[in-house]
Amino acid sequence: MKIDLTDTTAGEINKALIEGRRAIGTPAVGMVLTLVIVTDEENAYDALRAASDASREHPSRTLVVIRRVSRTPRDRTGSRLDAEVRVGAEAGTGETAVLRLYGEVSDHADSVVLPLLLPDAPVVVWWPVTAPLNPAEDPLGALAQRRVTDTYASEQPVRELAARAETYTPGDTDLAWTRITPWRSMLAAALDQVDCEVRSVEVEGEEFNPSCELLAMWLADRLGVPVRRSLSAGPGLTAVRMETTCGPVVLDRADGSLANLSIKGQPGRAVALQRRDTAELIAEELRRLDPDDTYAAALRYGVERLAMGADAVAALGGAPAASTEKGAETSEDEAVTVVAVAESEAGTEEGEAERPTPNSLARKAASK
Repeated sequence: MKIDLTDTTAGEINKALIEGRRAIGTPAVGMVLTLVIVTDEENAYDALRAASDASREHPSRTLVVIRRVSRTPRDRTGSRLDAEVRVGAEAGTGETAVLRLYGEVSDHADSVVLPLLLPDAPVVVWWPVTAPLNPAEDPLGALAQRRVTDTYASEQPVRELAARAETYTPGDTDLAWTRITPWRSMLAAALDQVDCEVRSVEVEGEEFNPSCELLAMWLADRLGVPVRRSLSAGPGLTAVRMETTCGPVVLDRADGSLANLSIKGQPGRAVALQRRDTAELIAEELRRLDPDDTYAAALRYGVERLAMGADAVAALGGAPAASTEKGAETSEDEAVTVVAVAESEAGTEEGEAERPTPNSLARKAASK
């Protein structure tokens, strides 16, 4: 059931939601949260379809906020709110209100959204494409317990990760992090099967894919070893290679669906590692509404620090860290020393030059 409202108010939208529920015979509110989607007209359809699929697991009231561009000065001085209310089969297992804001009211979207929030229910705000620099200080983000962004949709994902680290507030998360949940689970399970010490790690994937950087930062933070970022044609993450004192541990996914896990001394095994769609990702994020401390630790490790660590290892001649046990220990000690010096120099020359990124280091290595 659809109800179109033109030049309306939040009160009229609430009435339409109640009338819609009564018309389909479900007057009770059985929703567990409010999902606010902040997007544009171009991406609204895909975001709304993903939210509708996710609502089968998390019945919710979905509010889609679309700020319409005013083309003339006269339009910008006026204000108008149009809404499209959907209940029943049109809105999955919840209810949806698509809000189109024109003129000055587009600068006060929080005033429109606030009366439409479910009482005593958590609020999640999701930016499928362009997110504010600091989601927690955004007027809509301030209403939420959980704020979901997606650096994969940005033009410069590595810089976006650095910006997210600087403005991180408990409750922030990113779908680029959600995409690597199966990888993190599989790698942790693989290391549980061996009683070895990890010496170095290589993460291979597409160049402009923030999930690769996040996985590399997570491994560097948790294992405390050098992590090298290498490039591939994709799709997405393609391989993680860990050199250990017992031999290599490799998780390789070349086709984006089926991976192969190989551990020295054990037979190789096929592992289902399918790339997930947006509906599955947002459904996973809605399962937990508490702060993700693991994501915060990986994000704060820093893309720059990861890049300097890779640069330090390359400066030592590119010798494999696991060629010999003694050589591996020496390389690690020297790499730590070089990273410490690089960090101190970067602190004194802050702002004079842009720090290297894993992408630029990879291109530099390829040119050699």
